[in-house]
Amino acid sequence: MNKRFTLSAILIGLVFAVLGATVGAKKFEPAPASDSATQQLFGLTLNDANAKPQAMKQWQGKFLVVNFWATWCKPCVEEMPELVQLQKDLAANNVQLLGLGIDTPSNIADFAKKYQISYPVFAAGMDGTSISQAMGNKTGGLPFTALISAEGKVVKAYSGRLKMPELRADIQRLNTKK
Repeated sequence: MNKRFTLSAILIGLVFAVLGATVGAKKFEPAPASDSATQQLFGLTLNDANAKPQAMKQWQGKFLVVNFWATWCKPCVEEMPELVQLQKDLAANNVQLLGLGIDTPSNIADFAKKYQISYPVFAAGMDGTSISQAMGNKTGGLPFTALISAEGKVVKAYSGRLKMPELRADIQRLNTKK
């Protein structure tokens, strides 16, 4: 009797653990992007790491990897060297990486200089938060990354720290203007 009860309890526990993990994973999965998400992005003018205003529409027509990050976000900081290398590797393929910092302009400038970020980074502030949500970041967490086709559509989004092999494969598969 005791053995049967223990076995049943373990089985029920496993079922609920699997169910909880499945529901939890779905909760953090990006939602579909709104139709106006990229229009919002391309309508902005943001200060770059040198405090110079830059119109985001200058990036229209390129395949974009848009990474929303902050200097205080540990997984954001951890993936920065990999993103720098990604930009170097993909620059010749009409792919552009953009970093939209949800942070103060001075923090972003200091961080970009300290870590020698070689791709464009911008101080996006609360505009960045609302755009990331429009692109599918339903939890508002960081980092959040969206792939935008040359036609201006969000074709894939990622919540949390990037898995670079997956990102590279998705860029290769989804970038139609190689």
